[in-house]
Parts: sequence; C-alpha cells; structure tokens
Amino acid sequence: MSRVVVTGGAGFLGSHLCRALLDRGDEVVALDNLITGSVANIEELFGRTGFTYVDHDVSRYVWVPGAVDAVLHFASPASPADFERIPIQILKVGGLGTHNCLGLAKAKGATFFLASTSEVYGSPEVHPQPESYWGHVNPIGPRGVYDEAKRYAEAMTMAYHRHHGIDVRIARIFNSYGAQMRADDGRAVSNFLVQAIGGRPITIYGDGEQTRSFCYVDDEVRGLLALLDSGVTTPVNIGNPNEHTVDELARIVLDVTGSSSPIVHEPLPIDDPPQRQPDISVARSELGWEPVVELRDGIERTAAYFSGLLR
Repeated sequence: MSRVVVTGGAGFLGSHLCRALLDRGDEVVALDNLITGSVANIEELFGRTGFTYVDHDVSRYVWVPGAVDAVLHFASPASPADFERIPIQILKVGGLGTHNCLGLAKAKGATFFLASTSEVYGSPEVHPQPESYWGHVNPIGPRGVYDEAKRYAEAMTMAYHRHHGIDVRIARIFNSYGAQMRADDGRAVSNFLVQAIGGRPITIYGDGEQTRSFCYVDDEVRGLLALLDSGVTTPVNIGNPNEHTVDELARIVLDVTGSSSPIVHEPLPIDDPPQRQPDISVARSELGWEPVVELRDGIERTAAYFSGLLR
C-alpha cells in the first residue's frame, strides 16, 4: 500500500484516479479548490477507508503531514472555455502549482507525476505526434495559457529530476472523456452529448474535418497507473491512436442518443489544431499498455452518465 497525494482530485480525471488508487489498496489524499472540480465527483469516496479530502489551492504552499509515496499533479482547468474565463489561474497552477507540488515530493522523497497534455504539441507539423516532437505552439494565443503552462511544468519537472534526483513521471494526455465530465466543460464530447440530449443544435466549430483521438477514461486511468508503476522518467503519450473527425464524433453522438438535433457550424477558434493523434509506441513497449474501448462504446457509456445528470 502506498500513500498518494492527488491534486485536482475532485476533477474529472483526478476523481477517477482517486477511485482507482483506492481500489488497488492505496491511501489517497485528494487536494482541490473546486474551481472546476466538484465534491459530487468524489462524494462516494468519503466513506472509504484511506481517503482524505483537503480543500486547497496548490498555487499556494502545499504541505501534507505524514509519509507520502507519490504526488500526482492533476490540478488544472483543461477546457477551452476555461482558457478565456480563468487564464491567470491556469498559468498559476501550471507554474506555481507545479513548483509547490515538486517541493512536496522533494521533501517527502516521493515520486512526482505530472499530468501534461497533447497541447504541448500545439498545432502539430508532425503527424502522428511522438514524444520526441517538440511541438508548434503559439505562446501568445488564447490557448497559450494552457499549452505554455504545461510545457513549463514539464521543464520544471525535468529540472527537479536532473538537479535534485526526484523520481518523476510525465503523461501527455490526449482528449480523454467519460463520466464525471462537466456539462459545461466546453470540449467536443461533452458539448455534443449535452446538446443532443437536450434537443439543441450540435455546434461544430469549423468544417468538422479536424481530427482528434478520443480516449475513454477507463483506458486513460489504466495507462496512467501503468506509467506510475513503471520506471520511465521521460514523457509518455497516454491516448487513443484511433483518429476521428469531429464531424464523425457528432454523427456517433446523434446515433447513440437517438437525437434529431441538427448540426450547425460556427467559426473555428484561434489556434485550434487541425489534427491530433498520439504515437503510443513508447506506451506499448515500455508500459505494455494500449486502449481497448472503441469510440462508440465509450460514447454510449458517457451518454448514460449525462442522461442521468441532465434529468
């Protein structure tokens, strides 16, 4: 059994991770200031042995009493809607928050795990994207607050690894989705499902031919834990390599929900990448991991969640 600190523990991915860690026998301390997370995501965990929740903003000094074996830094708003709404907080949690959590890991002699993102590749000029690709990011565009915060967080993580000898893990996460996403998350899967279930028009930005690689949350968490348990200290793509157009996603959502919502097109946001697909060769060879949930199956499971949420 390990004692694990999960920042952003009441968020979408963080809450699933807390549950998976408890299921395998670990003790979990979840930190979250609920700026985008929700206590509802972890409500069922409060009665479980070994679970503790602390309301805290990791952009301020972070301390957890007692032994800590791993610090998993998942705190960060990750929705395009948040990039405009709370850009300064995103930069702070990526910079100050990462620094504070690395400090906790250093003080405790713990492994530090950074939840990074495919956004470090920006609008990629290499396809699919291997971990060796340095990216093509606009640092002053509206997405830059998230992209550059994560790039800086990766740089700081590797600096602590090289200079202080901290054991580190870096996961580059690609478009994960599933239960416990926010209804107002602003990403394609949640937007389309909420619109379809509510009988509202499905909003596609651009012509819908831009591609993404959607990874169901169960697969994502399984990959994250495989990385945590490995000895790999360099970044690893954890995502689904099956590429789909946004239009194809919308058609699947309409079919799964049985909705008659029309599809409408709006202008493409600034710096929205035309394609995104992970090369998961490293995850396959080093972690023995690859996703198994097909997109339609994952959408069916996620639709069931949103149907219950929106009743």
